[in-house]
Amino acid sequence: MIALLTDDCTLRQKADLVALIERERLRVHVDRVDGREIIGVVGKDPERIRSAVAVMPGVLEVRRVPQSYALASREYHSASSVVRVGAARLGGEAPVVIAGPCAVESREQITETARVVAGAGARVLRGGAFKPRTSPYSFQGLGERGLELLAEAGHLAGLPTVTEVMAEGDVELVASYADMLQVGARNMQNFHLLRAVGGQSKPVLLKRGMMATIEELLLAAEYVLDAGNPQVVLCERGIRSFERATRNTLDIAAIPLLKQRSHLPVVADPSHAAGLRSLVAPLSHACLAAGADGLAIEVHPRPEEALSDGPQSLLPAQFAALMEALTPLRR
Repeated sequence: MIALLTDDCTLRQKADLVALIERERLRVHVDRVDGREIIGVVGKDPERIRSAVAVMPGVLEVRRVPQSYALASREYHSASSVVRVGAARLGGEAPVVIAGPCAVESREQITETARVVAGAGARVLRGGAFKPRTSPYSFQGLGERGLELLAEAGHLAGLPTVTEVMAEGDVELVASYADMLQVGARNMQNFHLLRAVGGQSKPVLLKRGMMATIEELLLAAEYVLDAGNPQVVLCERGIRSFERATRNTLDIAAIPLLKQRSHLPVVADPSHAAGLRSLVAPLSHACLAAGADGLAIEVHPRPEEALSDGPQSLLPAQFAALMEALTPLRR
């Protein structure tokens, strides 16, 4: 539920309205929509106090938000949000490309990759320090050492960094190194983790779970927004289906649909969706044509030696060629 305030609403009137809402064990979110200050009321059944709110001094109008993901919805915030990661603006006028290896493996590997992707036009450097792997025997990442190397490489290349945080207890550590926190597909419904990153000031890249619906993705984003962090970017990275020719099934329709339902920026990860480097370029074109605000692409200088996801990682020359081919769409 949203209460639109009058232009002459006083601080005392706003305080009384907030007190009424909090007495009913509901939560308050203050924002501006279309130039007018609003009070967002979220929690269990906010409609029960609709009549009381409507007659409060300083309230112009009360609107119902039909979606359960109120804070992420277009009804709550009609204008598209822009999330800043360093100098990059996700949701701005031009799509942003996030690029780098699946995992940080060594100083040489991440520094070389950062230089390559920055030179080709990427705006954000990606790289995993903590890796959620299906097998416990697969490479699990370098941990804090990987965070150090990623931050160092980003600084040298002049790029902000994004990396995955897997556990609630690691949020402070990862946030001390990275410019953006990624919540991976396997953790999309780790609600304690979502609230923990929601308590940070760093922007959040939230990936859609392999078997998650669009509504479930938006509700996961709602956890982060409700915890106080408005800087959320949604990521379509493919869902699991009966098809086995690709690693996952990229849901292109999710991109425009998410942008219709939510004000949050939407990026796509064609690398994880396809699992095959030969498909990354055509899928990248499709995602931008569908309206994606950016792409997350895996690049490795020697993918045949990669400790994770080598088959889907582009070679530096392939990434440069893709960036050149995407120029008309990015414009």
